[in-house]
Amino acid sequence: MVFLATPQPTPPAERSFLEVVTKAEAIGSGQGLPSVIALYREWIEIQPSGTRELYAAWFNLGTELNQAGVAAEAMQAYRNALAVKPDFHPAALNLGMMLERQDQPEAALQVWTDALQPDDARVALLNQRARLLEQCGRLADAADTLRTSLLTRSAQPDAVQHWLHLRQKMCQWPILADIIPGLSRQDLIAQSGPLAALALTDDVATQRDVAAGWIDRKTHAAAVRLAPPDGYAHGRIRVGYLSSDFCSHAMSYLIAELFELHDRSRFEIYGYCASPDDGSAIRARVIAGFDHFVPVRALSDENAARRIRQDEIDILIDLNGLTAGSRLQILRWRPAPVQATYLGFIGPVPLPELDYMLCDAFVVPATVAPAYQPAPLYIADMYQANDSKRVIGTPMTRAQAGLPEGCFVFCCFSNHYKITEAMFAAWMAILSQTTGSVLWLVDDNEWSRQNLRLHAMVAGIDPGRLIFAGRVDPAAYMVRLTLPDLFLDTFPYNAGTIASDAIRMGLPLLTLAGRSFASRMAARLLHAIGADDGITGSPADYVAKAVGLASDKNAYAAYRAGFTPQAWAGTMGDIAGFTRRFEASLLRVHRQPAAACALSV
Repeated sequence: MVFLATPQPTPPAERSFLEVVTKAEAIGSGQGLPSVIALYREWIEIQPSGTRELYAAWFNLGTELNQAGVAAEAMQAYRNALAVKPDFHPAALNLGMMLERQDQPEAALQVWTDALQPDDARVALLNQRARLLEQCGRLADAADTLRTSLLTRSAQPDAVQHWLHLRQKMCQWPILADIIPGLSRQDLIAQSGPLAALALTDDVATQRDVAAGWIDRKTHAAAVRLAPPDGYAHGRIRVGYLSSDFCSHAMSYLIAELFELHDRSRFEIYGYCASPDDGSAIRARVIAGFDHFVPVRALSDENAARRIRQDEIDILIDLNGLTAGSRLQILRWRPAPVQATYLGFIGPVPLPELDYMLCDAFVVPATVAPAYQPAPLYIADMYQANDSKRVIGTPMTRAQAGLPEGCFVFCCFSNHYKITEAMFAAWMAILSQTTGSVLWLVDDNEWSRQNLRLHAMVAGIDPGRLIFAGRVDPAAYMVRLTLPDLFLDTFPYNAGTIASDAIRMGLPLLTLAGRSFASRMAARLLHAIGADDGITGSPADYVAKAVGLASDKNAYAAYRAGFTPQAWAGTMGDIAGFTRRFEASLLRVHRQPAAACALSV
């Protein structure tokens, strides 16, 4: 961005600055060219200190130096611009972002805090400050900063989205608080963002509308559609998987073996990776599972799409959906004739260029399917991929895990943004009716821990009955699942990967099933092993069932008897069988129009 200060009838020195800008534009501004840098330096050197346009010249010089890769000099130029005009927020924004890239987050935060701005100009600085505060783990400060931004200007859907999700993470209830003038409860829901919406409601239409609003803000139609509409005629179907989570992420732990077991006589597998290289064993295994591994993290959306088109992918499967790191804009170029989304986001993804959402007929019943976009493409039996090769750590005792002996241990290891006020109230009702029991939770963050203890006290429950477990490596986490007595699921956003892990480790699970995909995941897994007694349809039934299992040893023993290694291995653990059923779904849509295949089983 080249900055032209507000034109005014002024002396020749200011007109000469405009001439400098004009000449820079003619040479090629914004590219870091040495001649443009020299032009600004020469003009600055001959100006007296009080020259009105000096701040703009320093800013433009900083922009050119930044483009040239001279970070230290660019940052000094931005500081000089701020020294001349302290309320010049573009310089503060750029300087702060450069400091952040130099691994100086505190310095960046200080720059943005110190910038003196009128209300309208403060919004961008506040939002940048909130974003970095959240990245640094300072959730309460981030939420307070966003609230200040929204009090300045309420019409900010992105700020609303992040503010609400921070409140969810901190269990700062009620989430949809009426504390921002100009934002009603319905406004907050509409702007909550796709992930937050899954934990706010099980109404599919609402989830779809929230997702559509996000897609409209974050993506745009591409100039062209790259793939031929009639597809290709390859000897083997080329399947491309696109993700930013080919690293130590729950999605990779679920899907790694699917990549390995694809039938290479019929399919050729490509991995398009937008993930950071975390050096993890699971990342190495995922990469090894592809026939072709193509890093696209550094590519623009258009260039990544053109690379996929160059590879003539028959079916492109997006594994992010509407989660962090998503590269949905790539899909808008239609680089493959058939495009689907799977596993990463378990809700509507109404992107016009997506043809299918891979799922099953339990999580998305046919009666609800018309509310979803894109069209459901059913995998026979079960939607969830899994991995039979998960590493299990060394066995441990309850005492080693910090748990009391001789009591009934309820647990939930889901992230705290999934815990709603209503669900926590149900958990407290369960504890109040089961003397001596405890609730074991993951120690997600200090604010949610404090808030949950406070809400327990308000409910008349000793906060000491809430036990928080620090995060551990995946192998130790799997062992932990052998220690509790009953996993209490969240609603309306169920456990998915964790529910599968619990069943694998023989831990009984209790869920509340709703209308949406996200609210039916755990029920789907329980139904697969014949544990339908653990599926409830109302909060009252959920509480009663939990209390009954904790109070009746025979009922509990009978229920737990269904959670065997054989039950898991014969259902969600049958990775080879799942792979064949998954491939059968792909074969149905290869070179076929969406309308003909959407609800086929």
